[in-house]
Amino acid sequence: MARLLIKTAGLENRILELRLGVNRVGRRADCDFPISHPSVSGNHCELILSGDGVRLCDCGSTNGTFVNGQPVAEAWLLPGQQVRLGDVELSVENTEINVVIPQFERPSQLPPPPVVLPDGAPACPRHAQTPATYKCTRCGEVMCNACVRGIRRKGGAALFLCVICHHKCEPMQAAPQKKKKSFLGFLQEAVGMKPGNSARKKKPK
Repeated sequence: MARLLIKTAGLENRILELRLGVNRVGRRADCDFPISHPSVSGNHCELILSGDGVRLCDCGSTNGTFVNGQPVAEAWLLPGQQVRLGDVELSVENTEINVVIPQFERPSQLPPPPVVLPDGAPACPRHAQTPATYKCTRCGEVMCNACVRGIRRKGGAALFLCVICHHKCEPMQAAPQKKKKSFLGFLQEAVGMKPGNSARKKKPK
């Protein structure tokens, strides 16, 4: 991070580590960096840290602000330059901003697969024993009639919204249910008989 080092005797080796934005320097206690020295004004100057660097602005100080011995009202600072506030000497050590990007930790386990009911229909994640009847067109979330949010539109059909992202949902197609065979149908399939055909042939007269 951008910083300046005070070199004046009695204040030496004190570091002004700047934060992003305006940093006020002066003799007053409410400054961001108070410097107790008689030659420093109450609100002496501002050190403004941005993506472009460090800009020094004098705040109408009594004894002036100097960069490499030259009086300035405003100046961009560079590493290695010498700044003087009244009689207090500072050295510019760095003018860069360190941007820390947080690391994103991926989940170690995949999300569990959707629960499927005995008839093959997907179950609602919030109601495990209830079949899901709607699916979100954006996030893909499935939900039952109790979870989906219905809105009545004047002069039109109802609009159903996702419980997660509040986008449009569409009805899901019901899973096809297998018809149970009767006992007679099971026997016919076992012996290879077709419905409507008699197992016995009529004798010729």
